[in-house]
Amino acid sequence: MTQPFELPDFYMPYPARLNQHLEEARVHSKQWARDMGMLEGSGVWEEADLDAHDYPLMCAYTHPDCDGAELSLITDWYVWVFFFDDHFLEVFKRTGDLTGGKNYLRRLARFMPMGADLAVPEPVNPVEAGLADLWPRTVPSMSPDWRARFAESTRNLLDESLWELANINRNRVANPVEYIEMRRKVGGAPWSAGLVEHAVGAEVPARIAATRPMRVLRDSFSDAVHLRNDLFSYQREVGDEGELSNGVLVLEKFLGCGTQEAANAVNDLLTSRMQQFEHTAVFELGPLFVDNAIDPLSAADVLTYVKGLQDWQSGGHEWHMRSSRYMNARAKAGRPLGMSSVVDLLGAKRVRNFTHVPYQRVGPSEIPDLYVPFDLKLSPHLDAARRDTVTWCGEMGMLEPQAGVAGSAVWDEGKLIDIDLPLCAAGLHPDATHEELSLASFWLAWGTYGDDYFPVVFGRSRNLTAAKVTVARFGEFMPLDGAATPAPASALERGLADVWARTAGPMPLADRRKLRVSVEQMCAAWLWELANEIAHHVPDPVDYLEMRRLTFGSEMTMNLSRLRHSKGIPEEFYATGSVLALENAMMDAGMLINDVFSYQKEIEFEGEVHNCVLVVQSFFDCDYPTALTIVNDLLTSRVQQFQHIVAEELPIVCDDFGLDREARRDVDAFVLELRNWLAAILNWHRHCFRYDEPTLLRNNPPSRWRLGGPTGLGTSAAIVAPTGSRGGPWAGRTSPSCAAAAAGTA
Repeated sequence: MTQPFELPDFYMPYPARLNQHLEEARVHSKQWARDMGMLEGSGVWEEADLDAHDYPLMCAYTHPDCDGAELSLITDWYVWVFFFDDHFLEVFKRTGDLTGGKNYLRRLARFMPMGADLAVPEPVNPVEAGLADLWPRTVPSMSPDWRARFAESTRNLLDESLWELANINRNRVANPVEYIEMRRKVGGAPWSAGLVEHAVGAEVPARIAATRPMRVLRDSFSDAVHLRNDLFSYQREVGDEGELSNGVLVLEKFLGCGTQEAANAVNDLLTSRMQQFEHTAVFELGPLFVDNAIDPLSAADVLTYVKGLQDWQSGGHEWHMRSSRYMNARAKAGRPLGMSSVVDLLGAKRVRNFTHVPYQRVGPSEIPDLYVPFDLKLSPHLDAARRDTVTWCGEMGMLEPQAGVAGSAVWDEGKLIDIDLPLCAAGLHPDATHEELSLASFWLAWGTYGDDYFPVVFGRSRNLTAAKVTVARFGEFMPLDGAATPAPASALERGLADVWARTAGPMPLADRRKLRVSVEQMCAAWLWELANEIAHHVPDPVDYLEMRRLTFGSEMTMNLSRLRHSKGIPEEFYATGSVLALENAMMDAGMLINDVFSYQKEIEFEGEVHNCVLVVQSFFDCDYPTALTIVNDLLTSRVQQFQHIVAEELPIVCDDFGLDREARRDVDAFVLELRNWLAAILNWHRHCFRYDEPTLLRNNPPSRWRLGGPTGLGTSAAIVAPTGSRGGPWAGRTSPSCAAAAAGTA
């Protein structure tokens, strides 16, 4: 068969090494598979199948430094997980036995006990027998936290088989964002990252395991592993098997380009994810250790884990280059590199991410037709909420400079009226009472003011430390037990204390805790933006989209909105893959609308790097019209994914949870609020005075925001930043649904 494309030149800065205990693992794993009943008589594998797969070779490349016993244990885990995949295919997928598949997976959870008692039920098939043997051989040397994390990633990996079994996405090619998210679970690399901790004998401390830097290391590692596999397996999966879940095919369809161009784009994204891994390891781990008081030995463990992930990356690449399972013949032969290839391999994209010239003339923003097929409704209390919001912001001190803080005159009354945040709240929650709509608008005002304040006050001075101290104090104004708060030292603290008391007071403790965490996550994301601005770093597109949900305030928004519709809905419902994808699709659509409208404001007047149009321009090295088309296509695909999940996936999830009629009405209300959310965001962007060129010129006269000077690499410091606001996650990037949610809890 003709090869569909030439494999690109891969970015692989880490050398692959082979574990010296390979033969020991080969002998052991074959006997272990036979003892577990996975070979003769299983109806799934024969000995020849296991020999052809040669999982010990893969594990010896991906875990080059562990001893023989550890390599054998790791190899047994991979034999088990691949056998499970084939066993589930034969027993449940081919027969379409959805009920049997669910029961089968529920029983497997019982073979991963969390307590000191490691007793498990009597195994009834080779998969259960393998897990019953592996779990007690693996978990005793690890902490309870690692055990819980690894059990969760194992369950995620197994449970995704139900998604495939239900054939929800049959004959449907995913959009790129949806694909990356789904592939992390189905592909299993997060599970592999957990085994790396065990293999290298270096566990990530529990208090930082869930932090952004550790999550980004795991996710960027996973994405690179999966995208590499997609390049090597395209011919087999797409050409021979008719598979739709392949990154090359996804970009081929999304970009409307040829297979070679799509393959090159996948390789660019693979390179970007690897460089994101490196950027996080080099620039974010040190501050993480300091902020969390990580001792030197624990820090060394984290760095050992990072090296283990790098070894897995290089070893996995070597495995793909050698395995007969993949398209690699011409890659093995090699080819001479031209100068352009050398530049790309040395990181031209990485250099470009740090050399964007700010304050370029780009406007006015072009607004294409945006796919938002949802009706808009507005609260009749809009005018009253407008008056209340101006009064409240004045009382909180947001319309005046902060005492002793240079350049802190972020808003005045005219600018607040122009922004018109109550207009957004009125569409988000059209059935709100007067009091509810006003509280919703106050939340929006607090978040928008904060996101305007941080880059102006802390970005101009490059004082990331002061910004961290400011964020750290926010927790004192969100007491979980209703205790008194300290005297506020700023408008931000005064406003947060006020909206927190109004909103959280009637909440149960568990809901209060969730709300506080989501606010803290949003504010921590402001620090991520600030650090990027100081480094003048245009983010990786995947990292940008995922962090944008936080800077947008979306996590907080979704937590709040659930409170109005959760009476008949179990909390586990919201943790399902379908509901998470539903929320993520709508979050992304909202922030993409904002990025389209705010492009001139952020790029030309504020020197911003956090805008998806700019991120796409930087990543694909394309012009503004091309980037705008790609962003609009992505927006459309995210809305269509939302519609697809509502129509095809949510009914299955409701059936799976056995929701009654009342609970399904709550689900319908939850979905309706998400539709209102997007319609309100679009309406607000069209009718507020924040993004149009006349308003931008009025608020940012040239003498205020830029002095002429040199441009190019190393000269951005010669540009004087504007003294006006840059916009925010809900104001350069408004997250109005926080308002609707807050209103519902008043």
